[in-house]
Amino acid sequence: MFSVIVKAAFTKYGGLQLPSRTVLRAMSSSGNPTPLYTTLAISHPAESITHVELHRPDKRNSMNKAFSSEMVDCFNAITGDPDCRVVVVSGAGKIFTSGIDLMDLAGDILQPEGEDTARISWNLRRIITKYQETFSVIEKCPKPVVVAVHGACIGAGVDLITACDIRLCTQDAWFQVKEVDIGLAADVGTLQRLPKVFGSRSLVNELALTARKMYSDEAKSSGLVSRVFADKEAMMAGALEMAGEIAGRSPVAVQGTKVNLIYSRDHGVAEGLDYMATWNMSMLQTQDVIKSAQAAMEKKSPKTVAYSKL
Repeated sequence: MFSVIVKAAFTKYGGLQLPSRTVLRAMSSSGNPTPLYTTLAISHPAESITHVELHRPDKRNSMNKAFSSEMVDCFNAITGDPDCRVVVVSGAGKIFTSGIDLMDLAGDILQPEGEDTARISWNLRRIITKYQETFSVIEKCPKPVVVAVHGACIGAGVDLITACDIRLCTQDAWFQVKEVDIGLAADVGTLQRLPKVFGSRSLVNELALTARKMYSDEAKSSGLVSRVFADKEAMMAGALEMAGEIAGRSPVAVQGTKVNLIYSRDHGVAEGLDYMATWNMSMLQTQDVIKSAQAAMEKKSPKTVAYSKL
């Protein structure tokens, strides 16, 4: 049996009053509430907005086995939640994330099961694809995801943010494709998604091959992030304002836009147009088009329209 426990503490972000954490909890065998997630804190700071916070601040939000499975469970739940229209992702504590928890994952990576090369390789491939889903599930989620980065974003953190739709950061943020420093090629998304983010293949290659740090000014100029804020407080206020703007639009339009943007990124123009025509031959029949047009004629914001859940 599940219950929702809302902590009473509030945190003020730029004039917005947000519940610091609204955590879904399950009942343990002893009858005491236990967190549904051990590495994430889930809250709902405003209507239709879900805030997913990486929540291992004492471990610099490093990503362990539990994080991998919890991210998949969390975003699958968000995908099916009609009350959620947009997601904000951030990190608790001093930095966004230090990347993978090497000590926790070492057994899977360095000592995979198997009697011979074929079986070891088969099991290692299964493990890698499982960890790839940790971040692919964000991209597959039709709800737009805004990620807000403060401090360091290292290794798997870059895998995470490149799977998100909109990236924001603070002035003190820095990014590092760290994997070559620990003897491996990044294998859970960075090498596939980062070239789609940057216009410069040379820059992608440089970052991936040298493991050098990229600071916020370069991240902005290169297109990794779209906005830079003075500090975390200002960034979170900006992220939530942006999320509110997205949540105020038709969910049919917003989610259809995300799906088609990702499709067009990975396909040619002709294929993208054909997919779009097939998509909209049904989606254009929504009442949301009529409601939005009426609001426009009355010079009202789309946020004044009561769109049905999707």
